[in-house]
Amino acid sequence: MPQPITLYYWPTPNGHKISIALEEMGLPYSIHPVNIGKGEQFDPEFLKIAPNNRMPAITDPEGPDGAPISIFESGAILQYLGRKTGLFYGTTERQRVAVEEWLMWQMGGVGPMAGQAHHFLKYAPAMEPPQDLPYAKDRYRREVARLYGVLDRQLATHEFAAGDFLSLADFAIWPWAMGWEGQQQSLDDKPHFKRWLEALALRPGFIRGKAVGAELREPPDAQAMQVLYGIKPA
Repeated sequence: MPQPITLYYWPTPNGHKISIALEEMGLPYSIHPVNIGKGEQFDPEFLKIAPNNRMPAITDPEGPDGAPISIFESGAILQYLGRKTGLFYGTTERQRVAVEEWLMWQMGGVGPMAGQAHHFLKYAPAMEPPQDLPYAKDRYRREVARLYGVLDRQLATHEFAAGDFLSLADFAIWPWAMGWEGQQQSLDDKPHFKRWLEALALRPGFIRGKAVGAELREPPDAQAMQVLYGIKPA
């Protein structure tokens, strides 16, 4: 029986990427909550494994050559787990290239753009004084729509993001894409994207992975807003 991986985690889209992957891969793991609203991501012990003070991170007691390893950055963690298990990374070099293309697309596009959309649409207007910025709201709303259109066109001819096989790319994209309503998006003109969202939402591994630590999450209070964004709610 493999020794469990420790997942440093909070129930956010980036955290869900890894909990979903671990569930789909059938790897044993335990969670170490990192309450980002209370600033636990700045604890010196956490910074030893995640120097960018962001979760998720993992420690694997059975790393390369059997030696322990710690890894930060969700994309790097997914690639490591894919190599470790031989799962969800494609079986040919062409498939692996496709997985990496769509994984990098999420890391460089959907995550940052959807995160900014969420911030300017929900949190910035709650600042004191309110920062209701039409240009920022429109800018990020439009860019998220463009990105989801790109994915919809890919899914018109493929079952999953990187092809006709479930992959690390799906684990990375889906937790962010599931927030489409909060990002003020529409599925009416993206039928293939809608089909993909709904199909993955029915997979037991995705259900279990998204449920991990759900009880930990609370609406951000004044302290959390200050820690996360340097702002005070109105």
